[in-house]
Amino acid sequence: MAERLDQPKEYRKRLPRVDLQSEPVARAAEGIARFTGTPQFLIWLTLFVLVWLAWNTWAPETLRTDRADLGFTALTLMLSLQASFAAPLILLAQNRQDDRDRVTAEQDRLRAERNLADTEYLAREIAALRIAMGEVATRDYVRAELRDLLEDLLAEMRREEAGEPDSGAAQDRL
Repeated sequence: MAERLDQPKEYRKRLPRVDLQSEPVARAAEGIARFTGTPQFLIWLTLFVLVWLAWNTWAPETLRTDRADLGFTALTLMLSLQASFAAPLILLAQNRQDDRDRVTAEQDRLRAERNLADTEYLAREIAALRIAMGEVATRDYVRAELRDLLEDLLAEMRREEAGEPDSGAAQDRL
């Protein structure tokens, strides 16, 4: 049967699509990128390269997988492939870190605004309390007044004991 242009093609089964923007894929890529930046990775890679070089230099000719006279082409290709995968993974990890930093900076900015508003509110409240305290008798003022009254009473009691006439100070207070 001839293929018609006015009819859609039949659905062919394809491989399942992987959403490369999904969180699990991004987390896995970030984990790999983080591991490639560790001293542990560098030690393992160095050991692998040393074993590869030793094996392909001193092993029997029939068991070698790479040739030294060609500059260890297979090793070079593997390391290039690893580097070509590592670069985008590192960029992905940096982008995700930038996103996290951006969210953290926004949260810090909002928190700083709230702290500033709270501080301004408290400063206004303290100023209002200071103004109100100016109109209220303070403890020192009340003590001084009581001390003066006590001295007046003691002086009046001494005069009464001495038999002196009342000076009228008690009547002034009433």
